[in-house]
Amino acid sequence: MEVILLKNVGRLGALGDKVSVRPGYGRNYLIPSGFAVSATDANLEAFESRRAELEQAAAEQLAEARARRDHFEGMSVTIARRAGEQGRLFGSVGTGDIAEAVTAAGFALSKGEIKLAGGPFRAAGEYEVTLHLHPEVDATITVDVVPED
Repeated sequence: MEVILLKNVGRLGALGDKVSVRPGYGRNYLIPSGFAVSATDANLEAFESRRAELEQAAAEQLAEARARRDHFEGMSVTIARRAGEQGRLFGSVGTGDIAEAVTAAGFALSKGEIKLAGGPFRAAGEYEVTLHLHPEVDATITVDVVPED
């Protein structure tokens, strides 16, 4: 299935690229999410007429993501959880907990923007967490998981 990308999609292409994808991926994800349209002659013509507008919107989103990165870089968040004597947590600290702590600190962040390479944290300690704010913009924050008193 051929589609025209309306936004930059990581590992697939940039705005305006005509790419070939599996039909299910195109029909069930890219098109309903607004990332792409079918590559018909009518859609190609409509895209070319809107190209400047879409590029402007993409540039604004990138600038906004870079500004958000500047707020998050170097940020440190502390999360307290019940833990055993060896520092193992009763439960874990995941993306939802981190998003809640960052939002409580005054910066809006959704849990979908948080990438935990090794999965949720199950022990007390200090961890580096990557925030994926835009396909081209990542930020790193420090999450300190401490045992509750």
